[in-house]
Amino acid sequence: MEEALRDVPLFREFAGLNWDTAVPDETTILRFRRLLEEHKLAPQILALVNELLGAKGLLLRAGTVVDATLIAAPSSTKNASGERDPQMKQSQKGQQWFFGMKAHIGVDADSGLVHTVRGTAGSVNDVVEANTLLHGEETEAWGDAGYQGTAKRPDAKDGVRWNIAMRPGKRKLLDKTKLVEDLTDRLERIKASIRAKVEHPFRVIKRQFGHVKVRYCGLAKNTAQLHPLFALSNLWMARRTLMGVQA
Repeated sequence: MEEALRDVPLFREFAGLNWDTAVPDETTILRFRRLLEEHKLAPQILALVNELLGAKGLLLRAGTVVDATLIAAPSSTKNASGERDPQMKQSQKGQQWFFGMKAHIGVDADSGLVHTVRGTAGSVNDVVEANTLLHGEETEAWGDAGYQGTAKRPDAKDGVRWNIAMRPGKRKLLDKTKLVEDLTDRLERIKASIRAKVEHPFRVIKRQFGHVKVRYCGLAKNTAQLHPLFALSNLWMARRTLMGVQA
């Protein structure tokens, strides 16, 4: 970051630094990051961005779509400690195994903007975090087949109807020549079109921002980084609307 602030004028302008202002060195930036972690300010950054977006009518808060993505961590033991990060765990997706953490998010079903972020080890099942991703004002929630049984969990919230995808194997067996089963398949397509919005923030942080691997050791530091990343992804996805409002 220190090098970027020195070399890229746009970064200096964004940070409010002119050419007469001394650029913060690496140690100063590191201490600032630790202050964000210590005072739990990263989640407040996301909350503030969403408050501003909500004031412009971009967060309707009527429904939530939940999902999780794996973020890889170094699996090599060729380091000073001779071991992998103990807070990162293995997880299987399909026929492949991954080592790292999971980013669980809840997004607005209408706009696709992220309102809740949770970070866990890669081994944590998606359904465990499902109800913690709700903001409390929604009446409808959507999730893929991995969230089966969410409504029956002890932490399930009253007044929320979960729309969970049918398991792929069961859906393949539907006979579309029968009216009821054809309607069931159409309903699954509608639910899938709503759930698709939760993939957009993942694409932004992984493709636009290049966040495909964890940067730090431990869940606390990496989760703290996820909050401003998803806050920035909200601004990225809403940029055309915001620029139109400004114009």
